[in-house]
Amino acid sequence: MNIIFSMLLVSMFSPIWPLGINPVLGDPFIIVNKENNKAVFIDEGKIQSVFHISTGKEPELTPEGKFTVVVKAKNPYYRRKDIQGGDPENPLGTRWIGFDARETDGRIYGLHGTNNERSIGRYVTEGCIRFHPESIEWLYDQVPLGTKVWVVKTTKSFEELARQEGAISAETSIP
Repeated sequence: MNIIFSMLLVSMFSPIWPLGINPVLGDPFIIVNKENNKAVFIDEGKIQSVFHISTGKEPELTPEGKFTVVVKAKNPYYRRKDIQGGDPENPLGTRWIGFDARETDGRIYGLHGTNNERSIGRYVTEGCIRFHPESIEWLYDQVPLGTKVWVVKTTKSFEELARQEGAISAETSIP
């Protein structure tokens, strides 16, 4: 009986249960830092990967806060310019991980690839978070719906931020 109760409790607080407290140690978690245009993916209580990214050309374009991944798409359609998914002219690249910033449905703000890798590391987007194509493809496979995304602008390290949110333990050291 204790095992069943424990499993039920864990499932209620997992990223696929949107009403739970997230992240809890072990849950997937993404932190985006607009200060240095980098993002980190945390899973199993460890920083798994750090990425170079691009964010909004104006600071207010990329919203800050804690959000939830609510939609994922391969070869996303680019509505703004009516460009089909898979088209080499599509600025969204091959993957879309949409989150619910500013009370949207995950189709306005998101993490996505690019067809212009020279833009990575710059402040050039209309609000989304742009990744190298191979990075977003890898991340897409790691991130379930319900994963928390925290967008900040700070000089704090990813380690400090992750500890603050309980995504890694106080004992975890980052190489």
